[in-house]
Amino acid sequence: MSVARPFRGIALITGAVFLFACMDVTTKLLVAEYPAPVVVAVRYIVQCLLMVVLLMPRGGRQMLHTRRTALVWVRAACLAATSLVVALAFRRLPVAEATAIVYLSPLLVVMVGGLVLRESIGRVGVLAAIAGFVGVLLIARPGSGLDPLGVALALAGALMIAGYQLLSRVLAATESTLALLFYAALFGSILYGLMVPWFLEGLAPTMLQLGLFSSLGVTGGLGHYLFTAAHRYAPASSLAPVMYVQLLWASLLGGWVFGDVPDGLSLLGMGVIALSGVAVVIKSRWTRRTVVAAAPE
Repeated sequence: MSVARPFRGIALITGAVFLFACMDVTTKLLVAEYPAPVVVAVRYIVQCLLMVVLLMPRGGRQMLHTRRTALVWVRAACLAATSLVVALAFRRLPVAEATAIVYLSPLLVVMVGGLVLRESIGRVGVLAAIAGFVGVLLIARPGSGLDPLGVALALAGALMIAGYQLLSRVLAATESTLALLFYAALFGSILYGLMVPWFLEGLAPTMLQLGLFSSLGVTGGLGHYLFTAAHRYAPASSLAPVMYVQLLWASLLGGWVFGDVPDGLSLLGMGVIALSGVAVVIKSRWTRRTVVAAAPE
């Protein structure tokens, strides 16, 4: 059992979401020149190879063993579909706006979890979900200049990530984190690896593009590793609000690389989504504490 070190956990999660933002910016750069399935395939293949080379020798049995194998594959399929949809959204939207819309997923988890897992939503959960959608409307309002199809793709990505997160919650009791990470990478490698021959267009990548392709697996794999390690030192309820720092990283990196600076209303919408997500986390944490305190000894 790991020693509780909340500041270390927060530092790790901050690094993880920074790497995710770097992966998103790199994805946007590459999908401008290459088909999205090719870009996503490289990400998963590199990540899968890194896991096999670096982790398989020490944790091979843990990586391969599953109990609810069918659900593990369904979860992996949700993540693979999300990767493609979000990559297509990045082609049409600025990184910050697309990331903010995708971050509706925690609010969708609250709503769907109340229906599927029979978890208590409460007034705070309902209000937070409504506020989150208001935030999206502020970002994707008429006159914002955002591509409607890109917004629709980002919303679809948020819905798929919500399914992925719900399955992660269901499987956490029986499956190891390492196995869940490995099978997600393996599924994506197989699915998109088979698609690559159909999408190659004879474009020879430059040395810079080769480096960017390689970095996708590194930033994605290392980001997931830091994300997982963070939960060894701090509870998920403490780390979840910090994940919204990715919106800041996305805004800064998107502005630096692409010159995309969100306007005032878009920034307000991002803030509303972030605050709604944080409110849900705090309410969930408070509810759990109340239940524990009320439980008979």
